[in-house]
Amino acid sequence: MERSSVEKAAATPNPTPGENKNKNTTSNSKKQRPGPCGWLREHRVSLLTRHKRRLVEVPYTATIADTANALQANCVSAMAVAAPPGRWIGAGGTMILESDPATGAVRKHYIGMVTMLDILVHIAEAGVKGGGKWEEMDLNQSMMVPVSSVIGHSLEGLSLWTLNPNTSIMDCMETFSKGVHRALVPIGSQTDNSLPVELVESSPGYKMVTQMDVIRFLQESSHELKDILSSSIQALDAINENVFAVAKNTKVDEVIKTMRAASLTAVPVVDADGVELLQDGRGKRVVETFSASDLRDCPMAQLQSWLGLTVTEFKEKVGALKATLTPEGGTAISDVQQSPKLITSFPENSLKEVIEMVVVNHVHRVWVVDRQSLLLGLVSLTDILRAVRESALKMDQDMQGIVSQ
Repeated sequence: MERSSVEKAAATPNPTPGENKNKNTTSNSKKQRPGPCGWLREHRVSLLTRHKRRLVEVPYTATIADTANALQANCVSAMAVAAPPGRWIGAGGTMILESDPATGAVRKHYIGMVTMLDILVHIAEAGVKGGGKWEEMDLNQSMMVPVSSVIGHSLEGLSLWTLNPNTSIMDCMETFSKGVHRALVPIGSQTDNSLPVELVESSPGYKMVTQMDVIRFLQESSHELKDILSSSIQALDAINENVFAVAKNTKVDEVIKTMRAASLTAVPVVDADGVELLQDGRGKRVVETFSASDLRDCPMAQLQSWLGLTVTEFKEKVGALKATLTPEGGTAISDVQQSPKLITSFPENSLKEVIEMVVVNHVHRVWVVDRQSLLLGLVSLTDILRAVRESALKMDQDMQGIVSQ
């Protein structure tokens, strides 16, 4: 269309100055209309933090019990750990500091993240040392150690990233499409640095941006990305076929240790037997989803005895417990706290449909099945962000190629 407009303008004899100005304005307007890639570059990470609360954190001296309670109370699965400046090396060698807004003096240093999986691995390993006798294990003693001692039980706990508020959504997606689940965004930072990822950052405070925040933004902006989101997840190559599963009769403590070893935050539970703890899930019927969020919903008083249950038994007990909680008692479980639901998709479902499944059900992955409900793979938040970003870049390259012809 652009070439046709230029040729048409060139064929018009002796245009008047006013006519020429109007044609140039129209042409420039068309050239400035951004495609999905340009549109994502125009919008900034600051949009994602507008309605978010300040960073929820725990001090490095907090006990594991206190940290677990804080995770449950704030309905989050990970939390930053803060320490006095100069005493620790941050995760990945980072220096993410909080400074006094008036004097600029450094007040604290964020040394890593602690996740519910970190805590659960710690408990499971304590059970191993106790011979696996959960009923005899002193859970209270293991929960009284400082939280700094469990940072790094999972790879996610060693991942500490920052994003500048001026980082584009496109660059933010590049970071999150590589498996980074969350990043800290400085509040009132004095730096003008717009690099997407920084190793050194000092700010009066931070907010946390997650993959889910970006997914919600994409859902709200679906009209701008309709050419991408209308395509099927199969056509966009968004399906990850490397899907590992556990059998429904596997013990919970075994699942936890297996998830830690394989760097998994969730696994499908399949209707299958097998001697392997972690098995190829493809071609098997998926019946449940098991993740660290399931154990976040489990009261610490029951956790000691429930870790020896099978996954299916554990899910049933957690479900029954939550059914007894009432708003009058002040313990009603919100939508965000609900255990992960079993959400499935077909390969031909559009990416827009899958994004809606993710946001509405507040899950971090969708299991992809065939018409017989047999597992084919999964689509995670990482897969969604990668697919959208790669498709936007390809569309931009194709457009550049047309314009240059």
